[in-house]
Amino acid sequence: MSNGHIDPFQLEGLFYSKYSKIICMRQPPENNKIFCLVDCNNFYASCERLFRPELADKPVVVLSNNDGCIIARSNEAKKLGLGMGLPYFKYESLIRRHRVTVFSSNYALYGDISQRVMDTLMQLEPEVEIYSIDEAFIALPHGRHVDLNTYAHSLKATIDRYTGIPVSIGCGPTKTLAKIAGRLAKKDPGAQGVFNIIDHHDPDSLLAGIDVNDVWGIGSRHAARLKNQGIRTALQFKNCDDAWLKKTLTITGLRTAMELRSIPCIALQETPPARKSIATSRSFGTPVESLASLQEAVATYTTQAAFKLRNAKLLAGVIHVFLRTNSFKKEQPQYCASRTFTLPAPTSHTPLLIGAAGRLLRAIYRSGYLYQKAGVLLTGLTPAGYQQMDLFSPPDRRDNSLMQAMDKINSRWGRDTIHSAATGFDRSWHHRQLRKSPAYTTRWTELPTVKASFPQVSSMA
Repeated sequence: MSNGHIDPFQLEGLFYSKYSKIICMRQPPENNKIFCLVDCNNFYASCERLFRPELADKPVVVLSNNDGCIIARSNEAKKLGLGMGLPYFKYESLIRRHRVTVFSSNYALYGDISQRVMDTLMQLEPEVEIYSIDEAFIALPHGRHVDLNTYAHSLKATIDRYTGIPVSIGCGPTKTLAKIAGRLAKKDPGAQGVFNIIDHHDPDSLLAGIDVNDVWGIGSRHAARLKNQGIRTALQFKNCDDAWLKKTLTITGLRTAMELRSIPCIALQETPPARKSIATSRSFGTPVESLASLQEAVATYTTQAAFKLRNAKLLAGVIHVFLRTNSFKKEQPQYCASRTFTLPAPTSHTPLLIGAAGRLLRAIYRSGYLYQKAGVLLTGLTPAGYQQMDLFSPPDRRDNSLMQAMDKINSRWGRDTIHSAATGFDRSWHHRQLRKSPAYTTRWTELPTVKASFPQVSSMA
């Protein structure tokens, strides 16, 4: 150890901090992993283009719930100055002038296409970590005899051929460096979608051009603290004193710095971590004032959250309901409130959860306000097979049978084929999706239609 830094060649086996926490694992070089980040390019926009090939090389944007803000852009839209999170109504004239194609968010489509990309990856590689809807890490054995650049280009071409979704691939000796390489793969046109930081002649020069805000694992609060100390780039962060890093950013910050030094400290998570909460909320299509409409909305969100619970084989012990007005409309009276209730026993039974959510809503509702958003949060999650039973309230087995029957019907015939009357029928409060694309892959009635013609073959005389 010199200048407060850890010599990576002195680390064999496990390295412990003085708090007896494992912060790093260093294996012999021949057993190290090579990490690759596979990142779908402009994912939501790419999903929309997949079924609209005439939009190739044309500007495309995707809007958030209620068609409020821009949440995805094609490269062509980015060049027009359309930034992430910008309100749509402020840039509508620019969008029309440049003939930008606009879509409402279609999360069912994006989720299905994402699953196809991840399934393709898992067919090609045994070690895959699904990091987000459009990102995944893969780990390659260090001793694998393959040209990394050639392999990454081949993998990129295979995903494009199987799914139609363009991806960028960044390769590095650690997950943090693979994230940086993935960023460079997108920004450097000469990389052709693949960047291998391992074989770069001067990795430090690359880190010197990366803002500390853009280092994976460094949030805005930590980035601000680092910049106050004059640490503005990934290279400066990498060269920080270990003791200072551990004191200032805890073990997590030190682990990130070590990853920048090519010391693997963050392992691949092939099994997703257990969920700690399930949230369902939406902004309303139009402001809502009446309690009856709010009850319908909260019952609908509770129903969706309960379905997610059962799908994940979980039970919820705590339910939280919140309600708020539009804080951007300062001229209107403002109000926000929330309340939490601990259930007598963990459950995923929709009627029980709707009843609890309704009571919480009535407790926090105040008349005379125009509400913009409501939501339901389920916490205290436990596996369905390991619930703590109540001695005086044995479980009702009919609940499970009823919910299973409803889920089966809705899965076969579509969402809300059968639903609680508490969720309403008119749903005038429902969020706007005026530009939503068809459910190309998840609804039979909206499958793309393919027409083909065959040349006539003249009959022989």
